[in-house]
Amino acid sequence: MSHHVLEMPVSAEQVRDLKIGDTVTLEKTLFGIRDATLIHMFDRSRRTRFDLHGHAVIHTAPNVHRVAKSEKAPAGYEPFCIGTTTSQRMERFTRPLIEREGVRIIIGKGGMAQGTLDAFAELGGAYLAIVGGAAALETTWIEQIEDVDMDDLHPESLWRFRIRNFGPLLVGMDSHGGSMFADVRADVASRRSAVLEKLGIAE
Repeated sequence: MSHHVLEMPVSAEQVRDLKIGDTVTLEKTLFGIRDATLIHMFDRSRRTRFDLHGHAVIHTAPNVHRVAKSEKAPAGYEPFCIGTTTSQRMERFTRPLIEREGVRIIIGKGGMAQGTLDAFAELGGAYLAIVGGAAALETTWIEQIEDVDMDDLHPESLWRFRIRNFGPLLVGMDSHGGSMFADVRADVASRRSAVLEKLGIAE
């Protein structure tokens, strides 16, 4: 297992170096995205003015404070609590995020499914996991909300954060077919079968 420090944006080759069990710290830029953002981008054909090529997105709808625009808050927002939401329900958007927008890394909770693994393997991508309940810590890794797009969807806008030492995060899914979440599900199923057999209960 290795630790990687990645200054965003990154290449497909850099992402393919990541293996499940590795840890990653991100630097410079991170984009916040969530259900409504993705639905508008891909189901309703909206385009963002941001260049997401080679970047990471985090599944979030942040709690922010609206403030006067300034050098400290150029977008008119300051971060208050930048939490992470469950990723599974956004499964169908992984491939278009990579194909159309060039995203390389997805950050979230709980992992994703086979379609995401297939897209990562074919196109080059990785999933970085955050433990639930870490929002307060995550927020300390965000230095500034630099910009915001699609703000009519607030708080599910498309956010551009300036980050420093964002991590370490765990590589939960890689571009080589590895998924810690699939491994856990398989282990749980195996243990369940063993328990049911011991109790004499048919599946």
